[in-house]
Amino acid sequence: MSASESQESGKVRIGHSLNANEEEFVARRKNTVLQGLQKFNICCSQDKVPNIALLGSGGGQRAMVALLESLVQLDKAGLLDCILYLSGVSGSTWCMASLYQEPDWSTKLETVKDKIVERLGGPGVSWTEKLNKLKKYYMKDSFSLTDLWAVLFVTSYVKEMGEQTLTDQRDQNNKDPYPIYAVIDKQCKRREEADPWLEVSPHEAGYSLHGAFVETSDFGSQFDNGLKKKEQPEMDMLYLQAMCSSALADGEATWKWIKAISVPEIKSALEKMEKDQTGGNTSRSAQQPGVEDECFQDLMSIVNADPSALLQATKASLPDPSGGQTSDKGKKTVRCIAQRIWGRNYNFLHNMTDESVPAALLKKETRDFIDAGLLINSPYFSVLRKERDIDLIIALDFSDGDPFTTVRETAKTCKKLNIPFPEVDIPSNEGKKPKDFYVFKGPNAPTVIHIPLFNVVNCQDKPGDWRKKYGILKGPYTAEMITEVMEVAGKNISNNIEKLLEQIRAVAAAK
Repeated sequence: MSASESQESGKVRIGHSLNANEEEFVARRKNTVLQGLQKFNICCSQDKVPNIALLGSGGGQRAMVALLESLVQLDKAGLLDCILYLSGVSGSTWCMASLYQEPDWSTKLETVKDKIVERLGGPGVSWTEKLNKLKKYYMKDSFSLTDLWAVLFVTSYVKEMGEQTLTDQRDQNNKDPYPIYAVIDKQCKRREEADPWLEVSPHEAGYSLHGAFVETSDFGSQFDNGLKKKEQPEMDMLYLQAMCSSALADGEATWKWIKAISVPEIKSALEKMEKDQTGGNTSRSAQQPGVEDECFQDLMSIVNADPSALLQATKASLPDPSGGQTSDKGKKTVRCIAQRIWGRNYNFLHNMTDESVPAALLKKETRDFIDAGLLINSPYFSVLRKERDIDLIIALDFSDGDPFTTVRETAKTCKKLNIPFPEVDIPSNEGKKPKDFYVFKGPNAPTVIHIPLFNVVNCQDKPGDWRKKYGILKGPYTAEMITEVMEVAGKNISNNIEKLLEQIRAVAAAK
């Protein structure tokens, strides 16, 4: 399929060209970029506009609010209009989801920021809303711990339900950078069967480096040999944020997390809903169970259970989790905990025969998609596709630990995959005390600007103390914490406007 052809609904697209709708969007956005560059006396024709991508790393709520303020400062300086793509993983996707629900958010960012900050300081989502949402998710073919994570964890931080879909947002953000959300394929990460990076945009979802895509509205539906076989509801923004930020998806901490979300509170909410719906006369368990009741019975079985006995008994009775579609027998949630099933969706490449796609991606009926931060905590590979022709990457790093791991690991992986990327050379003594602005350049490769959140400029001599204070496992931030992180993040942009402009001028001149 050529780039000028539209993606056909219900069919897999194999090819490296950009989706035609993305091309149209980017062409329009380049008009805005051109006007933005002209304000700084950077002159170029529209076909020579430098393609600039802004990346937001993971980092929980720290990443969410830091990315928000970074964008505000870019906007104040007039540089936001120069950004063509905005891509994020994990906590940065929480910010993106909040922004893109607002039509043309970049034209009124200060107002949108105030609205988001006010929401984050508000009461959040009620337990009744959460459990009704969970009941809706429970009816899907591929229920997993990501659904629980969305309802019980993500809502407690973002303080909203996120009912919109990416398809809903297609026509309301025509004046904003093009958004790309990034996750990884868990099976590929573990077994190195193929390159695991999967991108989700308003128009397509698929494997960035292998060139295999479906319409975003079809992602999650059942496919066979390239054709849609059984439709599933399009994932909403809450589920997308949970899939992008499922930080426990590749570890042993699942049951600890279940306990940490306050089992007594869940039990109380379930019992209250049960009483409300039965009038207090007949217990739900005594009724003939309907399909919707299964969700509540399933959750009640968990909150009343002894975790060690529950997991031991369940593991003994369940099939090998490396198999295909999960059986419908037994409790869905118990099975997910026992097998640590996160982000399970139908595999749109199932039973295809195409030599350009690794055979490992074609076999199983399902795949598990998880937080990309569990591999590389920044969405470089969504913008490193050759077809996107990115000239300058501005990478905002909100990671825990070594603030250079993302760029180092990306350089290492790009070398292995023969993807153009500059050499990354950082003095060894700067890992714990980074500066606030780094530039990496190389022949025939995009220029990469790397900006660590906590550094010796905005945190004096104590960036490590700031990382501990605002660790990603901290609970939802207070208003004071939000303000403090935003101030630090904002300085990384406002202090470096001239350096940013210098690199933008350089890539424009080179192009």
